[in-house]
Amino acid sequence: MKDQPSTRDEPCCDPSAGCCAGAGIPEVGALAEERLRSTVRAGYAEIAKSGSWSEARGDRSADPEGGAACCSGGGCCGPTDFTAGQLAQAIGYSDDELATAPESANMGLSCGNPTALASLSPGEVVLDLGSGGGFDCFIAGGKVGAAGRVIGVDMTPEMIGKARANTPSYAERTGHDNVEFRLGEIEHLPVPDSSVDVVISNCVLNLAPDKAQVWREIARVLRPGGRVAVSDLALLRELPEAVRADAEALVGCVSGAVLVEQTRSQMIGAGLTEIRLTPKPDYVDAMSSFRDPLYERMVAGLPEGTGPGDFITSLDMEARKR
Repeated sequence: MKDQPSTRDEPCCDPSAGCCAGAGIPEVGALAEERLRSTVRAGYAEIAKSGSWSEARGDRSADPEGGAACCSGGGCCGPTDFTAGQLAQAIGYSDDELATAPESANMGLSCGNPTALASLSPGEVVLDLGSGGGFDCFIAGGKVGAAGRVIGVDMTPEMIGKARANTPSYAERTGHDNVEFRLGEIEHLPVPDSSVDVVISNCVLNLAPDKAQVWREIARVLRPGGRVAVSDLALLRELPEAVRADAEALVGCVSGAVLVEQTRSQMIGAGLTEIRLTPKPDYVDAMSSFRDPLYERMVAGLPEGTGPGDFITSLDMEARKR
């Protein structure tokens, strides 16, 4: 999907192509943002139904002209020659953490381990942005215990349904009834002001059209002194337009990434402090070595002599609310 909407004069015959809302009328503002959300929502609905990124890729590759935007590759959503469990272990999830979450909650959509980054304590209230099948929520639930609470927010009904279906298995494994899931957009969180101790997110903020608004929402829902622990992808330098125009790369969390310093500026603008941004280039290098199809195709669009690691890094983002 292109950053700049099309201004072509011919009628838009395929709404999923993102060309225009009407002949000769460029998409701007809220209309363009909603089309981005629709693309992401369709892609992740397909993942929810298939059970993993790799399965959704396989379904789409059989019919490359149909389906949603996730037709091949994993991007931050996992290498296609690894299982979701193997990817989680490679990122740093422990065996105990993986045992807490129902297996179907892990769909290979991670690019970090925000629950470990957050150093969660018993009794805390945790909010997970873009909670998917509930993988990080269930792991967080085990860490905050019966006295704590975990809220997952996702804008895709199919993901919310999947997460809620996974909840009884989590309760049986842990004995806890401390995790819930709410349908909503992370730019407009269905959560009261100053009600959360920790906000986590795992490779999701890149999918939001208005990232500055997401950071403002994070600051709004955090209690004074509350903290942020986010794992996501960030740009070291701008991607070529050929890569940014790829809707699959958007769903794979690549084309939606912004520069590291732009992320810092947005966090400061939201009123967050004690900001720490820690690049993790080894992750992107590993994804390239796994011969992930999305990354391989991305390489073809990069300037000669460069690779994904010259443009993209996995980034751990930590901060506190004043």
